[in-house]
Amino acid sequence: MDINISRVPAERQASSFKKDGVGFMKFKKLFYSQKVAPYVFVIPFILSFFFFWVYPLITAFTMSFQDIGAIKSEWIGFANYAKLLKDNVFHIAVMNSCKYMFFTLVLLIPFPMLFAVLMDSHLVKAKGVWKAVLYMPALTSVVISGTLFRLMFTEYTTGQMNMITAALGLGTYKWLKMGWSGMVALLIVACWRWTGVNMLYFLSGLKSIDSSLYEAADIDGASGWQKFRYVTLPLLKPTTVYVLTISVYAGLSMFLESYMLWAGNSSPNNIGLTIVGYLYKRGIEKNDMGYACAVGVVLLVVALIINFVQLIFNGTFKKEEQ
Repeated sequence: MDINISRVPAERQASSFKKDGVGFMKFKKLFYSQKVAPYVFVIPFILSFFFFWVYPLITAFTMSFQDIGAIKSEWIGFANYAKLLKDNVFHIAVMNSCKYMFFTLVLLIPFPMLFAVLMDSHLVKAKGVWKAVLYMPALTSVVISGTLFRLMFTEYTTGQMNMITAALGLGTYKWLKMGWSGMVALLIVACWRWTGVNMLYFLSGLKSIDSSLYEAADIDGASGWQKFRYVTLPLLKPTTVYVLTISVYAGLSMFLESYMLWAGNSSPNNIGLTIVGYLYKRGIEKNDMGYACAVGVVLLVVALIINFVQLIFNGTFKKEEQ
């Protein structure tokens, strides 16, 4: 007797396929929904932000209250922070980082802004070439550039900086063994590396300014300085505040440039030691992770306070008048 055993499974398969197709269409409709799609695109950022910023921050904050050993950890409360108050080397590192941050703000905001204004004008030819030349140092490895600058600032007479000063009749210097000259070397590296980047930020801000404003200023007989003072500067304020904010963080968190310039984390009399350099020294070189985390938390708090104060003075948190 012949028995048709394929009919029932086929009907079940068709019914299952129909249900799966309906479910897939519902999922597709939900995925392409204007309400759901934004959250789908934001999820990767939220996950990366949590795993690479929030979780490490909470962990570091917890570890700063502990004495981290090879086998076990011991809760010691505020002992690490109390130790920081008496740590003279930490105080030197904070002063070095603050001075570096201050001078980078003085150099890496007005001069890139001036270069951007010139690049946006009709006075400069071959603008694409100049943009590429000024931006190229940012693409260079810090390890390579730091090594080259260390050779330039060597104390020997064969170093480029000593050759220049000797030719000018100023003699030779031990650039990386004196406080003021070591800071000059760090600032030259910073200006060489980041001038082009900040210039592009200001260029993008200049492109958003309506050209009709400059035409109106020309009709009113405004000079070049007056147009810069009363049109360009006020309308560049959002870009300036952004560059100022990231420059504060970059100045306080500088480490690799100093590490490569002195070929390590041990500069003479700690003239090149930064906060992050001290964090590296205590956490990696001396394996004192609890104390290093306390240094990192203090660095974060200092950077947040400085930026919060400058944002208040710049009127970032003021409500716009309607």
